[in-house]
Amino acid sequence: MTTVPTGDARSGIQVLARAAEILRLLHGHQAGLSQAEIGEQLGLARSTASRLLLALEAEGLVMSMGPRGRYRLGPEISRLASSARRNAWADWHPMLVEFSYAIGETVDLSILEGDRALFVDQVVADNRLQAVSGVGKSFPLHACANGKALLASLPEAERRRLLSGRLERFTDRTITSTAALRREIEQVRQDGIATDREEMTEGVCAIGTSLGESGGERLAVSVPIPTQRFAEREGELRSALLEFAERFRA
Repeated sequence: MTTVPTGDARSGIQVLARAAEILRLLHGHQAGLSQAEIGEQLGLARSTASRLLLALEAEGLVMSMGPRGRYRLGPEISRLASSARRNAWADWHPMLVEFSYAIGETVDLSILEGDRALFVDQVVADNRLQAVSGVGKSFPLHACANGKALLASLPEAERRRLLSGRLERFTDRTITSTAALRREIEQVRQDGIATDREEMTEGVCAIGTSLGESGGERLAVSVPIPTQRFAEREGELRSALLEFAERFRA
């Protein structure tokens, strides 16, 4: 049997839809918008916009600077987003565990966070000699395998923007030439595999690949490995990473 919404129910749905429109609008205007601008852009009466904004502000979903200030997204949005991200990472964790066990190496999951690669999950392999980065740490994109994989997954305009500044040197092997890095990123785009040959930390290499986008995040998986083991395992890990990426996207 189909339930037909009552007038009150339809009204409630409409209120929720309008509140969602306000949040989406403010998401695209980080400098904020006035109540009048919000009402004008969404076609809302002044009284309707006022009621909705007051309700959203009471819940911490929007905030304003003073009675006539511009409205911005509130702190509760960040908390909800963080919770949603953690739930998504928890869903992906079993796949990382399985992959780490299959290859016998530590596996890192990273997301693009501004101009850096942020480590959000890690499965540490049971090796006496390990290369462990740590969840919560972030590295500049140009000097790590996961960062290069993320760069290669971006549209050209965004990639150029992120590579417009000076490339910091961390070791003698760090690529600091923008032209050289762009050539390498183009190769990553063709091969699907990015490497870090002691470019971030001496004695540590890594290999990684992009996982595309999932849950609103741009993802990469990487395998950090002591330099002593890297050369003999690189070919094997390349194939394993590409296979993992296919299964992840499926």
